[in-house]
Amino acid sequence: MQRAIDAIFENGTFRPVDRELLAIPEGQRVRITVDDGDPVSLQLAMSVYDGLSDDKIDEIEKIALDRSVFFGSKDF
Repeated sequence: MQRAIDAIFENGTFRPVDRELLAIPEGQRVRITVDDGDPVSLQLAMSVYDGLSDDKIDEIEKIALDRSVFFGSKDF
């Protein structure tokens, strides 16, 4: 089963912030994926369309997905 938990890295080990959320027996082998990305950048990316109408968003996405002028060439 895959799930996300918050943890703190200290003294060379990951310590769960809330152990009660873990139902993992002692000694159980698990795989940890570390996401130490900049939350500010993620928030900016998620808010790129804030304040735009649906029509404007559709127009921007149509331009972004238009492959006819990929790299500035209609022959590509």
